[in-house]
Formats: sequence, C-alpha cells, structure tokens
Amino acid sequence: MEVNQYLEMFIEESKEHLQACGEHLLELEKNPEDLAIVGEIFRSAHTLKGMSATMGFEDLADLTHKMENVLDAIRNEKIKVTPEIFDVVFESVDHLEEMVYDIADGGDGKRDVQVTVEKLKLIESGEIAATTVAIAPVEVAQIVETKVDTVNLKLTYDDFEKTVLLQSSEQDYNAYEISITLREDCLLKAARVFMVFEILEKNGDVIKSSPTVERLEEEQFDHQFYVAYISKENAEDLQKMLMKVSEVDLVEVSEIHQDVFHQSVTSNVELEVQDTIVPALVEQEIATQPVQKPQATNNSSKATGHASSKTIRVNIERLDILMNLFEELAIDRGRLLSIASEVNHGELNETVERMSRTMGDLQNIVLTMRMVPVETVFNRFPKMVRQLSRDLNKKITLDVIGAETELDRTVIDEIGDPLVHLIRNSVDHGIESPEARLAKGKPEEGTVQLRAYHSGNYVFIEIEDDGAGINRDRVLAKALSKGIVTHEQSLTMTDKQINELILASGFSTAEVISDVSGRGVGLDVVKTTIESLGGNISIESTQNVGSVFSIQLPLTLSIISVMLVEIEKEIYAIPLSSIIETSIIRNSDILNAHNQKVIDFRGKVVPLVFLEEIFEVPRKELKEDGFHSVVIVRKGDKLAGLVVDSFIGQQEIVLKALGDYLTNIFAISGATILGNGKVALIVDCNALLK
Repeated sequence: MEVNQYLEMFIEESKEHLQACGEHLLELEKNPEDLAIVGEIFRSAHTLKGMSATMGFEDLADLTHKMENVLDAIRNEKIKVTPEIFDVVFESVDHLEEMVYDIADGGDGKRDVQVTVEKLKLIESGEIAATTVAIAPVEVAQIVETKVDTVNLKLTYDDFEKTVLLQSSEQDYNAYEISITLREDCLLKAARVFMVFEILEKNGDVIKSSPTVERLEEEQFDHQFYVAYISKENAEDLQKMLMKVSEVDLVEVSEIHQDVFHQSVTSNVELEVQDTIVPALVEQEIATQPVQKPQATNNSSKATGHASSKTIRVNIERLDILMNLFEELAIDRGRLLSIASEVNHGELNETVERMSRTMGDLQNIVLTMRMVPVETVFNRFPKMVRQLSRDLNKKITLDVIGAETELDRTVIDEIGDPLVHLIRNSVDHGIESPEARLAKGKPEEGTVQLRAYHSGNYVFIEIEDDGAGINRDRVLAKALSKGIVTHEQSLTMTDKQINELILASGFSTAEVISDVSGRGVGLDVVKTTIESLGGNISIESTQNVGSVFSIQLPLTLSIISVMLVEIEKEIYAIPLSSIIETSIIRNSDILNAHNQKVIDFRGKVVPLVFLEEIFEVPRKELKEDGFHSVVIVRKGDKLAGLVVDSFIGQQEIVLKALGDYLTNIFAISGATILGNGKVALIVDCNALLK
C-alpha cells in the first residue's frame, strides 16, 4: 500500500492524539482515582500505535505500545499511579511528540528512547510502583544516590541508569565508564568535547556524563570529564579512537561489570512487595491487538461521547488564493453598489442588493475558514508549566482564559515559540520559590495567567504573573554593563522603557545558566517574531507584585466592518469592533484636565483625540459651529473620543497593507479602496489608546 499520500493526515491526527494524551494526563494527575480518564488516554495511545504501525514508523509504534501496556495495567487496577509513574508517562509523550515533529520535518522519526522504554518496562512489571510504595522516601533517596566506592566508579547512577547498564550485556553490549582529560593549555574545550561525543555517538550510546552536557558546552569544567557509555566496541579500540582527538591528553576506559551493581539492585528487589508484581504476559496479550487503520478515530469519538463531524483538510495556500479572489469581489461589490445608487434602476438595485447579501454570507464562510482558536497553541502550556515547576521546585498554577479566541492560521503557526519563551520567563524569573513567597506574605503557590481577547481588528495575548516583578535597578545596571544603553540615556528613561530593556538581544539577569534560562536568548526572539507579524509587545511590572507581558497581534483579516468618517475632504475608516458609540457634543461639554481635553461620558472621564491634529489634515477654513462629532472607542478598559468632522456610514471594506515603503505609520493600520475608487486610510485605535 502506498502510504505517502496519507502522511499529512497521519501527522495532523497524531498531533491531535498526543495533545489529547497530554490534556488527559494533567486531569488524571489531579484525579488519580478516575479510571475513565485512563481509558481516554489508552484509546488515544492505541489509535496512535495502530496508525504508526500502518505508516511504517516502527520506533513510534513500539514506544506507544510500551506506554499502552502501562496504561492498560493502570486501567485494570494492576498498577497504582504515583508521581514517578506520571513523570515517565509524560516523558514518553514528549518523546512521541519529538518523533512526530521529526517526521513532519521530513525525518524518519527515530529517536534514542531506550532509557524511557526501560522505565516503562519497570513500571509494567510492577517494580517502580512496588519500590515507591514499599520503601520510605529517605530509603529510596539513599538507594538512588548510593555510590559504589568499592569499585572506584567516578559517576553516581540512579536505578534507571543502573538497569540500562546491566541489561546492555544481554544485547551483547559492553558498559564502560570513560575518563577524558584535556590538555591544560586547551583553548577550545567545548569544540574538543563535541568531537569526543561525536565519536562516542557513532559507536554506541552515551548514558550519562559528568559534568552535564550543558555545562560541558558552556566550558564549565576544568580539564577532565566522565562519561557512562555502552558500545559493542572493545575498550582498547575506544581508547585509540578518542586519543585521535586533538588536545586530548589522557583517556581511561574502565569496563563496568554486572557484579558492580548487583548488591544494590538485589537489595531493591528484596524490598519489593512480591504480591504486587503482575506478570506482564497478560498485559501484552491484551495490548497486542490487530493494527487498526486511522479510521479508528471515529470509534474513539463515539466512546468519548463527542459527536463525530465530517471534516476535510485544505492546504493553507488554497485558502490564501480564495481570500485574494474574494477581496477583488468585495471591491467590485462596493463599486456596483455605488453605481446602482447613482442609476437608481429598480431591477438593478434589487439584483445588486441580493448579490450583496449572498456575498456577505460567502464572506463569513471565507473568513471563518482561516480562523483557528488560540486553544491549539495554549493547550501545550499546562504540561510545560507542570514540568518546569517540578524542575525549579516551585508551586505554580497556570490559568488559561479566552482559549476560544480565534486568530488567523498563519499567525497561529508563528506565535507558539514566543509564548513558550514568555511563559518560561515568568516561571523562572517571575514566580519566586515557595519559601520566598511565604516570607513576602504571598500564597505559597504562584499563579501565571495566560489570556487572549479581541480588541478592534487586533488580538491581545497577555501573560501575567504574581511574582517578583522586574527589578529596574538591576535591569538598568545590566544594560549599562552590556552597553545596551549609555549613562546619559539611562537618566531620561521611563519605567516602561527600562522594563523593555529585557527584550534586547543577549540580555539576561540570570545568575546561573540552566536548562530554563540564562543564555540571553529568548525575549529578543519574541520581540523580533511578533514585530515580523505586524504586532508589538509591551511590559507592565510592579516590583514584588508581578508583571504583565502584553502582545498585540493583527487578526490579518482582509475584510472588516468599519465606520467611514470625514475630516475636511479626507475619508478615514474606524474598525467597528473598536467603537462603542457615536455622539455629537457641544464645545461647552469639553473640559480641561492636566493639559488634556476631556469629556464626561456616562460618568467616566474620557480624553478627546482630535484626528485632524494626529494626521495633520490641512484646513482651508476653521470650522466653528459649536458642535463636534465624536466616535467613542475602546481598548480593554481604556476609552477615548475620536473627534471628526462628520460620519459617512458603516461599510465592509478590504484591508490592504501599506507596503514596504510605508512602514510604522503612526495610528494607521492599512488602507482600502472604496466603491468610488478613492482610497481611505484605516485608523489603528489601539495605537491612540496607549
């Protein structure tokens, strides 16, 4: 069977199943006794396994099968779920996601997941569950951290690593502990480490290194490092190969024999409760079912109680072409309406009106086809925050609000990575440790809130945390030391400008480089990506209270509803989604407050913005009739009154970009061609409400 034609469908459905697994695992962690949730995860894993095997991705199918065995044992109450088991299953899902994304990028989906597979086998056999139940936490820690000094091992191994090293001999592999010493005058230590690891990975598998790979990359070691390694090569050949690397002074290869760990592993087995170990044969018999084709997803949807829907996947390029064609139709519609009103012919008016209604319905379909809920991006973050909070020993809750807010598909595809950086920043730099929070009188558990909402023809995505906030003195000192700003510039900078210094390239206030942050790469990428999408980012922060990162993104909708207004003889379009209402006010209603003209609008003080001043519209003669036409607009909880000469009316227009030559025009988000052939500029209300 030719399966390449189904590859795109396989990738999309695999992502959906893995997303469902991640969401249900988070639910199960909160309600570990709810076996119905386990059933949902099992069904997703089972379908994914069948699809992978059908498509010929054996590594993906094998790992899913091992995870499925564990889920089946939990579902049948043969294994009781523990935090350790959750960690391993989450790790398996992460590996599966990496494999699927590798396949999507044209790879073969192969990954070195042997360690994870061994962990799943231990869980399946009951060993991990029994150990964690039967042994007190202190005893477990002692077993995991025990060094076997009697055989002069240089590295410390946990139970999983010991198991991998022990079982390597069953597959004709040799286990080694390798000590590599570089020359003291070595200038490029990181380059030599890379060359050593390149040789090792070609001839076997690296199980562990000390220092860690990250520290080796950063040259955070003296001249010696150690590697635990399994390979079919003999010790003498390995030593010769590694000595070929320039500036390597000494290589010692010590073979790790089975009896090295025998005592500690045996003691673990003796501590297990034998009654809880369930033979894996029964589980394998249950799990080894005939491979099902991707159509099995329909059965899954029935089992979960969701109504199945018929869908078709369409290439985004086809939707782009459809949108461009419809834009031209929309311009012609405006022209026809203008001609029909001038001719005033009964049948022509009726036909144009009916065509306009039909085009309105067609327009709604075309626009909604491209829109995707931000939920598709937001769904990955609860799992990420869970893992980060465990890695950083913090207690953090992620609240997601407005996940149903829709964005254009092209923006959705690009916004994921910037949000990852911002959330990691809030978790690492923002939220304090539980001890520090209690000392400040805060709840022990920190909160990161991720929310999305529409405002005008923009979508706002905000990441708010109740953490330490931005230490402006520290940020400014770091910026001065890195030469990002000069001392003279720093004297006149506002708090907002100081906050936004953290978006500069290479900026980081982290004292220690970790897996989470500290390399000065991240927030500058966020700013660059968002600006490339036509959006912007702003930061508000109060020290010891928290920070809010606000991203403003265009909907990139090509057709929007606007209110056309006139200033002198120029026509401007104000997006209807930003407008609260229109009003006519007297000159006597205008008040002055802090050198700003304001009005009292339903009990609120609303500032006035005179568009003729903003856009420098030349006046032939002063207009003084004692009245002003005002459009009340909103951005979030901020209001403003835009003062114009007159209202023309409501219309749906095609939004056109101003092009590469007219970038960053203040308060203008684009232009449109009206039915009479004239060009009207579209007002960016959000820019006027900062």
